[in-house]
Amino acid sequence: MATQGAETSTWTVSVCTGALILGAAGILKALPATTHWCKMGVLKIMGARSRPAERIMRSGKVVTAAGVPAGIDLALWLAGEIAGRARAEAIQLVIEYDPHPPFDAGHVSKASEETQKLARETMDDSMPADQRRLVPRIAWRRLIDLIRTGK
Repeated sequence: MATQGAETSTWTVSVCTGALILGAAGILKALPATTHWCKMGVLKIMGARSRPAERIMRSGKVVTAAGVPAGIDLALWLAGEIAGRARAEAIQLVIEYDPHPPFDAGHVSKASEETQKLARETMDDSMPADQRRLVPRIAWRRLIDLIRTGK
């Protein structure tokens, strides 16, 4: 069963649309979770309680991160949980992670409609057609599983 690894893991984490894989496996059922802003609707279909405002969302040992850069935040948080705050801060310094973005459009709640539209177009153009078709198929199968089994 796909959830077996999650049941025995210390942590089950995802970054960006990796949450859709966890959702398709049934791991996020009824849990709060986050993913890339453009895929929040798919996350809901998978049975998760989407949290679009959260950069990192923890529910027990299951932790999801928003877009790819949030993965750095997740990695540092996880390092703090595993090795302690001092080690995590040392790691942060080693990688010189001190973001100061030149623009304030890094979250969908801050971006203009025009910026959101351009971002969606950019994402559609950069994703191969076979991958664009894959996500709805996985979501559809998960929805059918939810209806059939309630899981």
